[in-house]
Amino acid sequence: MNHPLSEGVVIDLETTGLHARTDKIIEIGALKIREGRVADTYSQLLYPGFPLSPTITQITGITDEMLAAQKVFADVAEELLAFLGEDPLIGHSITGDYAFLKKAFINHMPKGFAFEKKGIDTLKLARRFLPQEQKKTLSGACEYFGYTFDAHRALKDAEATFFLLNRLYEEYGQKDPGAFEPIPLRFAVKRDSPIMEKQIRMLQRLFEERGIEDPVDLTSLTKSQASRMIDKLKSSAPGKKDPAHSEP
Repeated sequence: MNHPLSEGVVIDLETTGLHARTDKIIEIGALKIREGRVADTYSQLLYPGFPLSPTITQITGITDEMLAAQKVFADVAEELLAFLGEDPLIGHSITGDYAFLKKAFINHMPKGFAFEKKGIDTLKLARRFLPQEQKKTLSGACEYFGYTFDAHRALKDAEATFFLLNRLYEEYGQKDPGAFEPIPLRFAVKRDSPIMEKQIRMLQRLFEERGIEDPVDLTSLTKSQASRMIDKLKSSAPGKKDPAHSEP
């Protein structure tokens, strides 16, 4: 049986946290699918502008040192957009990755830019077709079909997602082909305001008072992220370093 899409992009992201409105993308992995086969790949680490939490490093194996010399999203936005083209997106919990992508594109592309996509969610398909007792995480769903991999790196996860989609379609596509049709993805987002000069000066003063040395690229922060960081620093006594070393 043929792949459900003649054209599509399987994508996976690693991020600094779970919230698209405040967290940032640190790795992109994508596969361009043509006639059911991988025609091209895209893989890129990204510098988020601030230190990773120990939890994210533990989950992904990605460290601050690995990201320090990497590009920021603005540097890759055009090439990534070209890679994605007009194709539907395929992912495991694709709405989450779509939210991060849309937020990043809206912030870094010209005003008026729209990023509207259709997609196929392998998590929804796994929940629909696999036994109730089976784990529906990407690794759990793949294990059901005898496939194991090192999870939580973007390109490996994208490859696993493509495997999972193919196996789900082979097993259940003939019975329920409509389940594999791309549907519109939804995420409401607005463009962030950049950090203000007075916020930069305030943060620099607070860092100096607390003996904190350049924990974050201030120009990468939004106005709201800077406000949260200022509030955290003001609530801590001078000399405490934790607030500025967590994500903004």
